[in-house]
Amino acid sequence: MATIDTLFATRIYRAELASRGPGKRLHDELAAACLSIAADDVAGQAWCRANNYKGYTSYASLDDLAWRQPAFADLTTAIDPHVADFAKATDMDLGKRRLVADSIWVNVLEPGGHHGAHIHPHAAVSGTYYVAVPEGASAIRFEDPRLAQMMAAPPRRARAAREAQTFVSVAPKAGTLLLWESWLRHEVLLNTAKAQRISVSFNYRWD
Repeated sequence: MATIDTLFATRIYRAELASRGPGKRLHDELAAACLSIAADDVAGQAWCRANNYKGYTSYASLDDLAWRQPAFADLTTAIDPHVADFAKATDMDLGKRRLVADSIWVNVLEPGGHHGAHIHPHAAVSGTYYVAVPEGASAIRFEDPRLAQMMAAPPRRARAAREAQTFVSVAPKAGTLLLWESWLRHEVLLNTAKAQRISVSFNYRWD
């Protein structure tokens, strides 16, 4: 009798943080903080124009958001226990070291904008907190990390089980937190909404 084992799982962690109470207050503060940073960051605006980024990101211009706006420091504090839970769920052996927040940045994606496939080098866990997700806003799409090694493998069926698909899209909503291991390639699909899609992304390093 034959058996089939499922090995090498790739896990995506999801939590909804902004439903009520302190999470809702923080969410509202972040919405204002993101737009304020985007309006004031002249260097970031110039970088986005030079790199044809349709919208705004502080990734290449600001590394002190927690100092500029307390809401970003509060967000990191709120995310910390979720990162710890994710590390346990993925059986990370951290030893005497720990996962600590390394960087955080704002993304304001205009209608028609997208973000090409990429990974986050020099980090262990990465993720995004979603501040504004209007109707029709783009999903985040994750790529099977084995794709480059598949060589002559046939494609998967259109209706393949989710865990067998080559690309899987996850549609967040305002208040959603997503975490994944930083080696996992991902992209933001075309924003077909009529309004801005606003999020805060971050990395955690093994320190």
